[in-house]
This record gives sequence, C-alpha cells and structure tokens, in this order.
Amino acid sequence: MRLAISVYEYPPKIVGGLGTYAAEITRKFVLLENDVSIFTMNDDKGELPTREIWRGIEIHRPLHIDVSDSLPDVIAEDVRKWGRGIQFFSKVLVYNYLSAAKIVNDLVKKEGFKYDILVAHDWLSVIAGVTAKRELGLPLVFHVHSTEKGRTLGNGSEVVTSIERRGGQMADLVITVSNAMKDELIELGFPKEKIRVCYNGVDPEKYSPDQVSEAKRKEIRESYGVKDEDKMILFIGRLVLVKGVDKLIMALPHVLAKIPKVKLVIVGLGDMEEHLRNMVRGLNLEDVVKFRFEFVPEEERIAHYAACDLAVFPSLYEPFGIVALEAMSMEKPVVVGASGISGMREIVISSGAEQCGFHVNPSDPVDIAWGIVSSLQNPDRKHELGKNGRKRVLSEFTWDAIAKKTLETYSELVKEETN
Repeated sequence: MRLAISVYEYPPKIVGGLGTYAAEITRKFVLLENDVSIFTMNDDKGELPTREIWRGIEIHRPLHIDVSDSLPDVIAEDVRKWGRGIQFFSKVLVYNYLSAAKIVNDLVKKEGFKYDILVAHDWLSVIAGVTAKRELGLPLVFHVHSTEKGRTLGNGSEVVTSIERRGGQMADLVITVSNAMKDELIELGFPKEKIRVCYNGVDPEKYSPDQVSEAKRKEIRESYGVKDEDKMILFIGRLVLVKGVDKLIMALPHVLAKIPKVKLVIVGLGDMEEHLRNMVRGLNLEDVVKFRFEFVPEEERIAHYAACDLAVFPSLYEPFGIVALEAMSMEKPVVVGASGISGMREIVISSGAEQCGFHVNPSDPVDIAWGIVSSLQNPDRKHELGKNGRKRVLSEFTWDAIAKKTLETYSELVKEETN
C-alpha cells in the first residue's frame, strides 16, 4: 500500500512515546514493502529538512508561520485561556493545514503521487487527515493514542476534545491502543463499529539484557549512588500528575519498613519537578530518591532498565504504556497502575504461571508499596517474573507482529472502499 501518514512527532524530533511508536512501525511498514510518506512538525527553529528520504521513508516537514496574533479573534474562549499556549495551538494548526496542502496540491495534483490511504495520529494531526480526505476522497484511519479528557483527568480543553470527536466521526476507521481505550472512546461518543484495537510494540533485539554490558550496568547504578546490595527501583516517564510519580514517592516509607536497602531513580521531565523535590525533602528521602530531570536517549534508557531491579509505573491514566513493555523486554518485573483506563492492565499478567508483574491501585501508596515489596522480596521470584515478561513480549508485542496486524487492518479498509 501507499500510505500518507500525519504524525506530530517523528525522528529526530521525539517528545514522547508517540514518536518512538511512529519511527518503529513505519520502518516495519517499509520493510514489508509498503510506500510511506510522513508529514510531521519541523523543529522550533525550522532547521530540519522540509523534504528528505530517511530509512526508505519520505518525510515532509513544513516550515512554521506564526499566526498566533491572528487567532484570538477567531478561536474559542477555551483556547484563548491557554495564554502562551496559544502559540502551540497556532503551530499545530499551521502544521496541519500546510501538511494537507502539501499532500493534496503538491504531491497528488502536481507530482502525481497516488496514495491508497490517509493515516493520522491523535488530535495533533487529524485536522490534516480530515482535510486531505475531503479533497481527495481517500479512506482515513485515525489512530487515537490517548484522549484530552484522560490525559488531563477531566480538566482539559473542550476544543481539543471536539477535534478528537470530529476526527472519530470523519475517519473511516479508528485504531486505538488497548481495549481499555476502546471502551473510553465509545463512552466519549466515538462510533463503536469503527473502532479496532492494535497494541504498541517493542524491539526485543534492541531491548535485550544482552545488549548492556555488566560494566555499563554498574556505571549507571554507581552514578546514582546505588550499591550492590541495594535494590534499584526505576521510573522513566513524564513528570506530570497523571503518571502517579508523587504516589510512588509516598509509597517509599512503606517499602523501606520491609526492605531497607532501596533506591528509587526517577528519570524524566515535567511540570512536577519542583513539587517532587519538595516531597522528597519533606519525607526525608533525599538519600533514597535520585532524580535525573532529562529526556534520556534510547541507548541510555535501555541501560537504565538493565541496571534496575524493578520498574514501576503507577499511572492514573495510561492508554497503553510502552515503558512497561520496554522493561519487560529487558527481563525486569513491573508494577503498574491498573485502575481506570489502563492498557498496562492488559500488557502485564499479574497472576498464574505466566505472571510478569503486579497490578496496583495507583491512587494508593500502600498498594503501590505492596506491589514493590512483592516483586523484590524473593530474588528467585523476581528473576522468574522478569523472564516471563520477556517471553510475553516475544510472543505478543514485537514490532513485526504489531506492524503486520496494523497493515491487515488498513488493508481491510482499502478493500471495503474499492469494492
């Protein structure tokens, strides 16, 4: 198939899990003999190439024009309240309309490109997809990786929610990342008959314990002051309320009462940085909690997984949770938030012969502590949980398997449209 894919982040501009997902799955699409064109954001300075071929994929990045001064008179009060955030909204709008114009006017009408299907990821790109669909009459797939209401725990923008809902109505097919998310979309008014579930994946060759030397593993531990006899707990992710990092810190006194030699390493960026520092100070945990306020490159991230004894992700809302897969692929047990909308509840088996981790209530520090202690108390059990996690990744969550299923779903839509 020939795919025109709109996605807000794409290498080298990666902000979070969406960029990783897009890079991995589109590479697999090409290896499976599909033609892929990507329409993505340029960087803030407009210094990335506006058109290039990378790993067999043609990438288009429009140059940004700042239209924020003209927006207050034409946009909803909801967006005007964003303050400086109106510049971000401006960038998103311009990126979408320039991308749609590029697809329709330049590539299809002028250069004679012929696409089979349009693909858009999240609200950040679906305006481009809807616009191109109207002009070209091509089928549109809308991938929903999370929702505004979920990300903000119900306090988000009604404008963004409306864009998401419109995308669901205009798309011919909606793909989401877990059954938990499918239920949420139906609740939000997305047409049930359009929704399909395709999980995310991980590269088990890259995310493998064999890829990290013992020297590198020790180097990571020593950099945080973690001794050989200490148990290292790892959190990697955005430091925002929805990720539950504050509750993880609050769980530590309960953990320390049963396992005194524990260190928690928190890696990531977000608006809770100062709040988390103050929490650690208030709980006298400066010797226990180690922060690294950075977005670390993938190789370094893999080394962190190798260095830890346990990965904990107590998210209050997590449509999928690719970090849990990464840790499992590295043979580490995982403790995950499993209340509300939680794709991690589907990823992590929490009982029986194939158990690879524990489900906890992310709002309850005592329950989080129970999951941590249960994972770490018995070294043999910890090892078994890790081995089971990697087995599960290899059987269910490789990018090869995920890409094939996603392409099959696209193909079914194309066949329906051409019949």
